[in-house]
Amino acid sequence: MELQIPVLLGLVFVAVAASAAATLSLYFNSQTTHQRLARVAVAPGATIATESLVGDDLTPFARRVRSLVPKSPKDMSRVQRLMASAGYFGPWPAILYAIVELLVPITFFFVAAWFLGTGPQLVLALLAAAVGYFLPTLWLGRAIEARRKEIRNGLPDAIDLLIICIESGSGIDQALNKVSEELALPYPALARELELVGVETRAGKPRIEAFKNFAERTKVDDVRSPVAMLVQTDRFGTSIGQALRTHAETSRTKRRQRAEEKAAKLGVKLLFPLVFCLFPAFYVLVLGPSMIRIFRALANNPIVR
Repeated sequence: MELQIPVLLGLVFVAVAASAAATLSLYFNSQTTHQRLARVAVAPGATIATESLVGDDLTPFARRVRSLVPKSPKDMSRVQRLMASAGYFGPWPAILYAIVELLVPITFFFVAAWFLGTGPQLVLALLAAAVGYFLPTLWLGRAIEARRKEIRNGLPDAIDLLIICIESGSGIDQALNKVSEELALPYPALARELELVGVETRAGKPRIEAFKNFAERTKVDDVRSPVAMLVQTDRFGTSIGQALRTHAETSRTKRRQRAEEKAAKLGVKLLFPLVFCLFPAFYVLVLGPSMIRIFRALANNPIVR
């Protein structure tokens, strides 16, 4: 019974985490990109990443749900910016994340207390609640990093397509729209951001500010450099094609260096699985029969006896 309790606790932990992640994913994916961009086009004075969570943009039901979350408007704005960095725009994802962040540790605590009982075992329930408290933060951090990685890897291809569109005679707005259409399948996160830049420009926002919002939403260093370059070319009227071509070569070099760095780290990362998983089984298969024969020979040898 003592061995079954940690197993049950682990199963409950995995089940609750999977349910929370599935609920968030189903709700967020139900909102299409065009719906989110339509909201931006209607309100050109506000960006997706900085929408108010307590203003008039919330429905009465959303305001009632928001009142149940014990977070200040400043904290909710910070959560909303983090959710936007992970690719989930608008006030509802931030509200749902705050609710999940509150309910998961409480659920973990009561489930662990129900399985383990009260008394000294309550320390384990508190430990389970602490794990449940940090679990949404870990999920959000991994989601943000995965999205930034996708944008970082797709940036060289986006710049190459942008160069082709601009040198073929298209304007910067038409080029951004075409690049976002072409990258919708391999790099959907980058395609959404580029499409959002075009929508903000069509809604009346200056192109320089739209580019700056793009860099601020993604917070990727590889994005800030081309954005600064595009801002300078738009301000001074210099050639965009040549500047983009130079930066595309730099972006491809960085992407190749990141791949080489990961390949160089692979040997060190494989060391621990080899030592603790593969080598013991290898030693048993190779040395096991020999050791058995040696022991049998020693056991049958009258001199040893």
